[in-house]
Amino acid sequence: MTYRNPPTTPRKSATFDDYTLSEIRRAAATGIYDIRGGGAKRKLPHFDDLLVLGASISRYPLEGYRERCDTGVVLGSRHAKKPIELKIPITIAGMSFGSLSGPAKEALGRGATLSGTSTTTGDGGMTEEERGHSKTLVYQYLPSRYGMNPRDLRRADAIEIVIGQGAKPGGGGMLLGQKISDRVAEMRTLPKGIDQRSASRHPDWTGPDDLEIKILELREITDWEKPIYVKVGGARPYYDTALAVKAGADVVVIDGMQGGTAATQEVFIENVGQPTLACIRPAVQALQDLGMHRKVQLIVSGGIRNGADVAKALALGVDAVSIGTAALVALGDNDPRWEADYNELDTMAGAYDDWHEGRDPAGITTQDPELMKRLDPIAAGRRLANYLKVMTLEAQTIARACGKNSLHNLEPEDLVALTIEAAAMAGVPLAGTNWIPGKNGF
Repeated sequence: MTYRNPPTTPRKSATFDDYTLSEIRRAAATGIYDIRGGGAKRKLPHFDDLLVLGASISRYPLEGYRERCDTGVVLGSRHAKKPIELKIPITIAGMSFGSLSGPAKEALGRGATLSGTSTTTGDGGMTEEERGHSKTLVYQYLPSRYGMNPRDLRRADAIEIVIGQGAKPGGGGMLLGQKISDRVAEMRTLPKGIDQRSASRHPDWTGPDDLEIKILELREITDWEKPIYVKVGGARPYYDTALAVKAGADVVVIDGMQGGTAATQEVFIENVGQPTLACIRPAVQALQDLGMHRKVQLIVSGGIRNGADVAKALALGVDAVSIGTAALVALGDNDPRWEADYNELDTMAGAYDDWHEGRDPAGITTQDPELMKRLDPIAAGRRLANYLKVMTLEAQTIARACGKNSLHNLEPEDLVALTIEAAAMAGVPLAGTNWIPGKNGF
């Protein structure tokens, strides 16, 4: 009599999972690397790995709806004659006209203005839609210099020198030909319909000494009125922050790898840079070591989603946060009402990241005239303002629970971590202990 082992359930490899296998097959079939938009999809330590310690006996909470909790922030007070005053510490990150449609840029401006905060041009220059509907507009100065001119520098309320982006530190941008319309081509001085790839570094400087010269040039052009930001991807936050401060920056922006992009190689998005959570404490430490914490403002971006994220980031020492992907979702991107259209693109709402192809059913990351008609910039601006209002109220709720009458009074002592990794990155104790991994050699 032959004995047979009972059948077992087949087990797939954790290393060679279904997505990895599909990528190998795609690469083998095409011979090209994959390009997509959005941010990292792998699980990374994030603000969810931190918890807030509300008040009890040892702390005195504030009463919601009766006791004030301030939210305002001033950016660029170090050197600028006209620093920016915002009602909330949540700004709109740079997203270019070209990657986004004109109505989307208008909607961002409308929503930011209704909320008392700023929006940012992104690569590709300043559009009249955005300038006309943004009370406070930050002009991004990038390696490409697309659309850059002294007139628009002076029309802006601040200037952000972009050295790196969280989704692709050390890499340049991409804009495929199908999104380079007549208007985009004119603004960027590019041939219509031809793929464009931005440089990964500025053409006229190679280090911090040249950065200092560039900052001085921009101050002279704008009569020292505008705050000068320096934005870096989250790779070496301590040294990059210190060098930006020494070069004369008024504001430092750190973008973690959960931050999105219009388009780049997926291998970049998933493997280059550091999580946002890992970038904050080194950047704050650099400011503290230089005696510039709160004198030079720090903004962080990359995966900010709700008021809890805002409160936790501020508790770790930042002055404001910036949102990009979340702002697009608030406008209507990846909306399930367009599910059938997303399915036709072989994807689904919530997973759509082929923004570079210009076929966004929501009319946001496209230059297609018919698709753009789907986005009402007035209604979308109101949605964004509602979202920013909720984020602010959530952050205030947390701050009051900690007994703070300002979001900026939150501190690391108000936090604990759920994992050893998050505790080490954020520099706060592991929950239930007083242990901070890596502190004092332990």
